[in-house]
Amino acid sequence: MTKHFISIEELSDRDLKSIYHLARAPIDDETLKGQGVALFFERPSLRTRASSSSAVHELGGFTTFFSDDEIGLDVRESAEDVGRTLNEMYAIAALRVRNHAVFERMREATSDRMSLINLLSNAAHPTQAVADVLTVAEYFADGDVHALAGLEVAYVGDATNVTRSLAEAMLRLGVNVTVGAPEGYQLSDEGPENPMSLTDAGVLRLTDSPYEAVKNADVIYTDAWVSMGLEDETARRREDLVGFRVDDVLLAHAKDSTVVMHCLPAHRGDEITNDVLDGAASLVWRQVFHRRTAMIGVLRWIKEETS
Repeated sequence: MTKHFISIEELSDRDLKSIYHLARAPIDDETLKGQGVALFFERPSLRTRASSSSAVHELGGFTTFFSDDEIGLDVRESAEDVGRTLNEMYAIAALRVRNHAVFERMREATSDRMSLINLLSNAAHPTQAVADVLTVAEYFADGDVHALAGLEVAYVGDATNVTRSLAEAMLRLGVNVTVGAPEGYQLSDEGPENPMSLTDAGVLRLTDSPYEAVKNADVIYTDAWVSMGLEDETARRREDLVGFRVDDVLLAHAKDSTVVMHCLPAHRGDEITNDVLDGAASLVWRQVFHRRTAMIGVLRWIKEETS
């Protein structure tokens, strides 16, 4: 059966457990030996492209990179035809796309024969979520993701695709998640990767107060206020979200032991200050490290490794 990694929501607890395990288990370079993985990026990338290519190479495979300028998704060529073309040459395609629906269109067009990995869409960022879980587990539980139940994670700012995947993954592990965001920027109960639909999981709380969000937090997480494609909203977003900046003032309302995370790229001085991002409480660069770890786990799971 062809496996896909498109959202955290679509995966079973067993699948997630396997991915977390395979991300940390000893590896050799045979998993993808002689095999290619297509990397298609409709949006800019640094960490995702670097982690994806390095993970494939570490598992013995090779990557081919395709930019939006080359492909012209749904302009030069339909998503269906792009999928059909890649399917003739690759067993796995990892994509960063504007529209989450592209994944289902490609699955249907290829009769579900090519594994798809979501490297970010407008609805979800599941590889980032896996990296975040691994980072938190490394810091709080010596790498044991199943020892995180009861931890408190606070996300503050614009509740984006990153927030949705982060909350879905953490809640599934029994972590409590509080999202602090102003009206118009809060999580909504719609679309794919919907953590608000979870039951029998950690507790999800929503608040419009950044101070309320962080007061019991073990982890404070934030993301850019101006996501890719929203640059024309920069002035309004800065005005609306200024009270949700992760700075020393906000940290003073949290515990002394609280750590800080950010998926990057950071707009220093907007959603987070230099002192916090570069401070002792920052786990940001371990998140970057675990982007590759996460991709290794996803790729090994797709190839049905056992360990």
